[in-house]
Amino acid sequence: MTKERKQQWKTEKNKVTFKKYKNMDYQDIELLRFTTAGSVDDGKSTLIGRLLFDSKSIFQDQLDAVEASSKSKGFDYVDLSLLTDGLKSEREQGITIDVAYRYFATPKRKFIIADTPGHVQYTRNMVTGASTANLAIILIDARKGMLEQTHRHAFIASLLRIPHAIVCVNKMDLVDYSQEVYDNIVKDFTAFSSKLGIKDVQFIPISALDGDNVVNRSENMDWYQGSTLMYHLETVHISSDYNHVDCRFPIQTVIRPHTLEHQDFRGFAGRIAGGVFKPGDKVKILPSGFNSTIKTVELNGDKISEAFAPMSVTMTLEDEIDVSRGDMIVRENNVPIIGQDLDVLVTWMSSTPLQLRTKVIIKQTTNECLGMIKELKYKVDINTLHRIEDIEAITMNDIARISIRASKPIFYDAYQQNRQTGSIIIIDEQTNETIGAGMII
Repeated sequence: MTKERKQQWKTEKNKVTFKKYKNMDYQDIELLRFTTAGSVDDGKSTLIGRLLFDSKSIFQDQLDAVEASSKSKGFDYVDLSLLTDGLKSEREQGITIDVAYRYFATPKRKFIIADTPGHVQYTRNMVTGASTANLAIILIDARKGMLEQTHRHAFIASLLRIPHAIVCVNKMDLVDYSQEVYDNIVKDFTAFSSKLGIKDVQFIPISALDGDNVVNRSENMDWYQGSTLMYHLETVHISSDYNHVDCRFPIQTVIRPHTLEHQDFRGFAGRIAGGVFKPGDKVKILPSGFNSTIKTVELNGDKISEAFAPMSVTMTLEDEIDVSRGDMIVRENNVPIIGQDLDVLVTWMSSTPLQLRTKVIIKQTTNECLGMIKELKYKVDINTLHRIEDIEAITMNDIARISIRASKPIFYDAYQQNRQTGSIIIIDEQTNETIGAGMII
């Protein structure tokens, strides 16, 4: 990049930044969490680097560092993937190992990106990055088409109930921007995804390296009449992705200031997992079963008229009821399932295989208890989606259905109904290591 081009880029960035935040309440902008998925070397990190670069969301010193690093490696281009691949081993190998989170914003929306690894041995990291995502970008190399990891990641995205998916057919510049190649990949993925539960799937042909159809429309693919990736990210409707029907408020902590001003204040803080709560609402406290009425709902110290998922708020009740961390506030006539036997679809993350009668710690919302593996039902073949039954153990990166017995009642919904109350984390009792992530069926 020449000095003139650098200065031009810097000037443009300043103009965009000023225009972006002028007359705008930054806190009111909607947040979209999205993750990248796909096989290794499909260009996930390069795509994110391109998004950051073309949206003017990186600083000049970052750009200079990436340019210097690219030059030292002997590249004849700026390797934008270095913006996300932070680990030394990643830079040396040219692959993503850890989950890299990046933040940027446009005038229309804020974004948190989880750049996840494509290698088979790091599938567990992919699950971690995708667990909170509203949208998944699934990359496919135009030269290679659908690969095993493409199947794996698309399947995981559907398991995690990520509502939206954008399939980006990358490296179109290496297949001469062929519409035939693109159409064949769309046909193959559509046939595979028909077995999955992803509601909204969009297809975009791109070149992350050159920026075709990423932020700006491509001049090389006149046959594609759809939107660019950035336009879709800015406009995709996500407000309805949360469950606003079933009221669920897991208690994270009890707030007792013990100050002269707030002598008798007793608030219950947490993140709303579903529904809408208002002062005056009749509620039930689980597990005690006592009923009460919401007195106030507070956000950042200010009283508000209503709160909904995924807001983090503090509530007070009209009655003095014993409520502690792990309890849940719900509506009187709309309670979750209460039980100790959990049927779970689990992604195993530990190098130690999971066997029958293994004792574990279960963490669900803010609730934590001991549990034991009662039954190993089957594993899922990622490529065919067929069940493999009569299994004796579950190994790392396996996706399997199991049954767990909890030591105390748990308040939950099916994962497909509520991603927050329907998910669990399995922790090793001895080492306190996270060894599995599960979705309650």
